[in-house]
Amino acid sequence: MSQSNTNPADPFKKALAEATKVLADAPELTVNYSVDPAGHSGDTMRLPQISRRMLKQEVLIARGTADALALRHKHHNGSTFNRYAPQGQMAFDIYNALETARCEAIGAQKMPGTAGNIDAKIENDTLRRGYNNITKREDAPLDQAISYYLREKATGRELPKDAANILELWRDFIEGQTQGAFDDIGDLLSDQKAFAKHARNLIEDLGYGDQLGDDPDIEDPEDDEDQAEQEPEEQEDDSSSESEQNESEEESSSESASEMQQEMSEASFNADDLSEDNFDDEIEMPQDFDEMREPPPPQHSDADPAYLVFSTEDDEEIRAEDLAEAAELERLRSYLDQQLEPLKGAVSRLANKLQRRLQAQQNRSWEFDLEEGTLDAGRLARVVANPTTPLSFKVEKDTEFRDTTVTLLLDNSGSMRGRPISIAAICADVLARTLERCNVKVEILGFTTRAWKGGQSREKWLAAGRPAQPGRLNDLRHIIYKSADAPMRRTRANLGLMMKEGLLKENIDGEALEWAHKRMLARPEARKILMVISDGAPVDDSTLSTNMANYLEKHLRDVIEMVEKSRQVELLAIGIGHDVTRYYERAVTITDVEQLAGAMTEQLAALFDADPKGRKRFK
Repeated sequence: MSQSNTNPADPFKKALAEATKVLADAPELTVNYSVDPAGHSGDTMRLPQISRRMLKQEVLIARGTADALALRHKHHNGSTFNRYAPQGQMAFDIYNALETARCEAIGAQKMPGTAGNIDAKIENDTLRRGYNNITKREDAPLDQAISYYLREKATGRELPKDAANILELWRDFIEGQTQGAFDDIGDLLSDQKAFAKHARNLIEDLGYGDQLGDDPDIEDPEDDEDQAEQEPEEQEDDSSSESEQNESEEESSSESASEMQQEMSEASFNADDLSEDNFDDEIEMPQDFDEMREPPPPQHSDADPAYLVFSTEDDEEIRAEDLAEAAELERLRSYLDQQLEPLKGAVSRLANKLQRRLQAQQNRSWEFDLEEGTLDAGRLARVVANPTTPLSFKVEKDTEFRDTTVTLLLDNSGSMRGRPISIAAICADVLARTLERCNVKVEILGFTTRAWKGGQSREKWLAAGRPAQPGRLNDLRHIIYKSADAPMRRTRANLGLMMKEGLLKENIDGEALEWAHKRMLARPEARKILMVISDGAPVDDSTLSTNMANYLEKHLRDVIEMVEKSRQVELLAIGIGHDVTRYYERAVTITDVEQLAGAMTEQLAALFDADPKGRKRFK
């Protein structure tokens, strides 16, 4: 391999992978680097990608993520964790956050370098989630504040600035409720079972004892007596291991499943044997026959029939004006205008440039070499050269771009909080008014979730016994800021909703894109353009922690493929600091949010360009 093709980051990535295996005490561990969310499953660990430039920040984040995942791999036992895990969502989130902090604190106590790496990871996570902008306790996640408090008490280290901001909002509440229960918690870090019991007590002190469920260490004596009567031989060996009990349970479950399958097969066979010759109106089918032949579950995605959703009961498609009072929307809109006053002039100039480009194309579209119309002065030279040549006329013709609708689909995830969402909102506003003046209808949509880490969907999943591979496990919130038929002057205030604290949460891009696509297909316009603006891959902690790591990304790719192959809608995307070209056929990536206005304008202008070469420039 030539020197020019060698990635200068490869030696560092190899060294980091080996160090991670040593820290995790797992020589067989496979370490990969990917732009997908970092994670750990079995013997495979996925770390953040490191570019050829090896920027200091991405190196620190990769090292901190590697140390955090390695420590959890080494010090975390899944069986113990599940045994003491609470049933309720909030209680479980606190329990899980404490366990993560426990594993990381063990490493921070013994290895100062590891502590610094994890601090860099925490700092990056807090910035990505917008914790620096949170000023009210109700907007700050309690589970994260608890985990930060544990780190502070167990390691004695100062927290990164944004993490400290979250903790300070909850510190009085935590210390008032727990009454010194964290003072000696450092002694419990190395004993996961003792720590899990202590964590359950802390959750009860915090007021979530009703979500803990039954105490796993309390056994029912009546059950023991029944078991002793029915299985006396098993009672002879009091020292039988936990693994033997699990094997017995698995065999029992297997036998029950086999019996049920046999019953269903027999019932199905008997039903199929009913021919016309022996059919009788009075024949009685088994009472549970209909239950055994339940219809298949509804398909949640046209792009991927295998895509699962645990519950859609709490999903919502809602208008922006239904999420806030009119007075609040006006106030938020005023705040948005104040925030972006210096930028509005530049965006407006770009929008006017787009308008001139569209109107110029509309006014200068002609049909030539006609027998009547406006005299074509450009062809008079032919008449001078040959007087027998007839005069040539031209007629202005209408262009097709008027019968068009444009949808702007905006990522409303927490990582967009701050300047990115502000600029996205003002760009959508200005471009909508510009296109409206050119008789192009515009729809503005947003997508997020109703809650962090699952919401009601996760509550129902926990109540159902945590079935494996539940599919999407959060409540969607799809927001209509402006419908295509609504004039911009009536919906202008709606865009201020993006400034509302607590609105921006998780992002499930695939379902949002499919929703926007279906809305466009229902429109009567001949030409449909869908522009997606996002700053990252699909991320929902609740879904990704209970399914394959690429579950949401795979669905997004499937939806994009469906939309692009159908060619009923022209799809394009703009990634803010995130490479979306690996998803979309037609896309651009910008590194600075300030470039968003220009990128949106140029992308739309290229689509309306009459010259096919002009369109290709922006692919």
